[in-house]
Amino acid sequence: MSEPSSAPSAPADSAAPENDFLAPDAGQRPSGPTPSQSRFQVDLVSEAAGASEEKSASSENSAADGDSGAGGEEAKGRFRVVNFADPNGSGSGASPEAVPPEGLQNGDTVMSETSLHSSTGGQHHYHYDTHTNTYYLRTFGHNTIDAVPKIDFYRQTAAPLGEKLVRPTLSELHDGLEKEPFEDGFPNGDELTPAEEAAAKEAAEPKGVVKFGWIKGVLVRCMLNIWGVMLFIRMTWIVGQAGIALACVIVGMATVVTTITGLSTSAIATNGFVRGGGAYYLISRSLGPEFGGSIGLIFAFANAVAVAMYVVGFAETVVELLKGADALMTDDINDIRIIGTITVIVLLGISVAGMEWEAKAQIFLLVVLVTAIVNYFIGSFISVESKKPSGFFGYDGEIMWENMGPDFRDETFFSVFAIFFPAATGILAGANISGDLADPQMAIPRGTLLAILITGIVYLGVAVSTGSCIVRDASGNPNDTISTANCTGASCKFGFDFSSCKSQKTCRYGLHSDFQVMSLVSGFSPIISAGIFSATLSSALASLVSAPKVFQALCKDNIYPYIGIFAKGYGKNNEPLRGYILTFGIALAFILIAELNTIAPIISNFFLASYALINFSVFHASLANSPGWRPSFKYYNMWVSLAGAVLCCVVMFVINWAAALLTNVIVMALYIYVSHKKPDVNWGSSTQALTYQQALTHTLHLSAVEDHVKNFRPQCLVMTGYPNSRPALLDLVHTFTKNVGLMICGHVRMQGYRKPNFKDLAADQSRYQRWLMRNETKAFYTPVFAEDLRQGSQYLLQAAGLGRLRPNTLVLGFKNDWRDGDMMNVETYINMIHDAFDFQYGAVILRLQEGLDVSHIQGQDELLSSQEKSSGVKDVIVSIDTSKDSDCDSSKPSSKTTSLQNSPAVQKDKKSPTVPLNVSDQRLLEASQQFQQKQGKGTVDVWWLFDDGGLTLLIPYLLTNKKRWKDCKIRVFIGGKINRIDHDRRAMATLLSKFRIDFSDITVLGDINTKPKKEHVATFEEMVEPYRLKEDNMELEAAERLKNSEPWRITDNELELYRAKTNRQIRLNELLKEHSSTANLIVMSLPLARKGAVSSALYMAWLEVLSKDLPPILLVRGNHQSVLTFYS
Repeated sequence: MSEPSSAPSAPADSAAPENDFLAPDAGQRPSGPTPSQSRFQVDLVSEAAGASEEKSASSENSAADGDSGAGGEEAKGRFRVVNFADPNGSGSGASPEAVPPEGLQNGDTVMSETSLHSSTGGQHHYHYDTHTNTYYLRTFGHNTIDAVPKIDFYRQTAAPLGEKLVRPTLSELHDGLEKEPFEDGFPNGDELTPAEEAAAKEAAEPKGVVKFGWIKGVLVRCMLNIWGVMLFIRMTWIVGQAGIALACVIVGMATVVTTITGLSTSAIATNGFVRGGGAYYLISRSLGPEFGGSIGLIFAFANAVAVAMYVVGFAETVVELLKGADALMTDDINDIRIIGTITVIVLLGISVAGMEWEAKAQIFLLVVLVTAIVNYFIGSFISVESKKPSGFFGYDGEIMWENMGPDFRDETFFSVFAIFFPAATGILAGANISGDLADPQMAIPRGTLLAILITGIVYLGVAVSTGSCIVRDASGNPNDTISTANCTGASCKFGFDFSSCKSQKTCRYGLHSDFQVMSLVSGFSPIISAGIFSATLSSALASLVSAPKVFQALCKDNIYPYIGIFAKGYGKNNEPLRGYILTFGIALAFILIAELNTIAPIISNFFLASYALINFSVFHASLANSPGWRPSFKYYNMWVSLAGAVLCCVVMFVINWAAALLTNVIVMALYIYVSHKKPDVNWGSSTQALTYQQALTHTLHLSAVEDHVKNFRPQCLVMTGYPNSRPALLDLVHTFTKNVGLMICGHVRMQGYRKPNFKDLAADQSRYQRWLMRNETKAFYTPVFAEDLRQGSQYLLQAAGLGRLRPNTLVLGFKNDWRDGDMMNVETYINMIHDAFDFQYGAVILRLQEGLDVSHIQGQDELLSSQEKSSGVKDVIVSIDTSKDSDCDSSKPSSKTTSLQNSPAVQKDKKSPTVPLNVSDQRLLEASQQFQQKQGKGTVDVWWLFDDGGLTLLIPYLLTNKKRWKDCKIRVFIGGKINRIDHDRRAMATLLSKFRIDFSDITVLGDINTKPKKEHVATFEEMVEPYRLKEDNMELEAAERLKNSEPWRITDNELELYRAKTNRQIRLNELLKEHSSTANLIVMSLPLARKGAVSSALYMAWLEVLSKDLPPILLVRGNHQSVLTFYS
């Protein structure tokens, strides 16, 4: 960077280009971009007090003239401006010194999903990113584009006062100035999903958005939902059945479950931003789309049906009142349907009117509900004579003591608990509208936990109060006074004897028999009816709002097909109107059924399933120990959350075991569906974190254990180049390594004279790893930059893998064109095999007569039906190279420099022009697909000529265990003496049976050492003729010089010394043609050449003559360590 401006000034023409546009300015700072300035101008800021104004002016002018100076050009090229918009429409907002617009001067921070912004006053509200500002010079004393930490760099969505900025990339700070900056991108997987992009668009128009605080948004909703109709018409019955003590235990148990869930909800809600979607959002972002998607669907459905439950409860109460006044319209059932339909239409109107109206309605209903509760407690202190025959005598110790113990009648403790628990299931009412909360991270914990506390206290208060002033049985008859001396019970103290109705089970009043006893006790009974209306309508309204919000969030994430139309929001609050209509339709359908006793337990279980998963999410995230799990709410414990999850599951089965089973089946079915679909989302779930942790732990454990022959697995480093360039090699190796061993696709990118572009390497690594996964190939793609192929392969042989998950076998494609190119490529190729043996690797070479490399065929990826799909866009990977020898192939070396044409180009949304294929290319394509198809009945011929530890036998065994190859039989060929053929066959059969390897036939070749045909020997001589050194025909010094410069050349001495071995390769080819010309695959021992003694041209000629004109042949040589054993 340039020096501070106090340094001596230099002539303008000798200044570094960077000084042209980063020169400090000691004079006035520009107040913002004026029409005459370049949009890409860099603000100039200075600390130096002693700089001359002339210098400052010239610096400023040179920077302002973006087209005239090199510095201005470079500023345009290097610096990205993310947002130039000024909120007030003027340019003054760009100055660091500028006064912030009115309304932005306070230090308040509004932390909502759409409006989280910096609250540092006006200073941080100018709208250049830090690349275009050097005002940090005041902090560091010199010009720098390096950014200081700032909240705007960590955003995912746009906000009205704090746009997402992009910090300078490492390359912009580190690379040379002549380099172009890298493309804009989001680091560490921060790419926006379609849902987040939509949220960003919604956030761009934030004016008038209604956001709720913790009281109106969470506390009120939760209290209304928890204080359901159960408080008024079932709580007294529960006390009558269970007694005061067990009723308090029931309330306490329910409160424990909801409190643990509330703590877990608070932990998840404070671990980063919470957007709309409530329970679905919390679970999906914690456990991933599989659990989130399954719970989201049933949770939204449960809320929709809950609307019907609450509305029918309201309608039933109204119909009871109408029946009492003899004002029924038709009959009970139809009146419930009529009143329910009218009610749900009114509730829909309130919801569609907007969240503000809905919130006002909730406040009104809460006032009514609280008034009804207060009305009851006031009435409980007023003892009225007329109420005594109905069982209400006011507070009395004897009544309390009599009601302290249980008196179950046709019920058990758990059945009573099952009836009460649904009353406690409203704790997510606030979280479900998380997208409409101003600060969900603060509102959800505070509102939810306070609501659980208040409602729990009220439930306990009602239980103790009713049990202390109302007897269990009363006749309602004023004449049931004490007539004998045998009167028992607390009512005797007050002169009443209800024993006759109790024995005859005709009591119509008291805790056991009168559901409306709270109306009797209250000071003014109509207010209790109003409270019942309020409880039912508020719960219905909360569910009617929750279901569409949750469903909208689910639809936005595109986890299930055909529901995307419900993701659209309307108006300033992004209201899901289509979701409201759908919820209305579901609720109306269940209202018309009017019999919800069967569906109610299933709905309760749906809610409990979501509670269980929220608790499990916290346990799972804590167990995964991810650095990203750091909730600001600290009052949680992973084991308490696990206990909460178990409790929720237990309660599910206590309430209704059949409904619990059905719920679990539905959740698992949806989970399996989403897992199979594999939605293209990455939310950084704890499932990913735990998978990583387990993989790391197991890898370390594995490294502490010594290898054992019984656990040997072929772990292959396959030199494929780009994975799609040699499909036959990839498919065959994948067949015997899938679910058995490791497979790494190695690719050596030769840099030649160009600097290696590591960014391209990283992009390719990511792209081709995705390609492998989309093609269901269980392998890793590992590219490296190197000077030449051998150096790159050495890098891979040494460094590929991790711990015990390291390759032990090098797999190469046969170099079919070895005679056409530079023979130094052959030297490199053979040396790779030598290097593999030096590193104690096994070596495998695959040869197809047609060849392996299809990268020169344009559009071959389409022809091979290898589709690459990403977010609905088809990426077709094609190669533009027209030559067959690819320069950066890892198995076809070349001394040429790498050209851009050698890398596959990714073309989106358009298909490459089809070029008619010639005959050889057509055959090559067909051959490259042969291992993708099921192999019919045939043979895999194993020519196990040399004992390499058993790898030559193990690979065909693994192949024939796979579905594609299961119809192929293994035939074994071994060498032997003519006079011992039967003995050798029996010995091999015994060995194979001990190895437990099935075979169809064993052939002992007694004529391997027979001399090959003369014409075949002559053909071989003709083939190696161009590569001979012919040192006998030249001087010794010249011969040595030529051998040093061309080490692949074959000396006359070498050719004569290895004549017998040469003849054996020629003879073996004759035998292969005779015995295995119809085999599906030949697996044969790879001949070895002593390093330094056999030239690469001779070794290559051996491999050529051995494997030519044959079916697919696999030349295998293990590292001579046993890979098979017959010991248990």
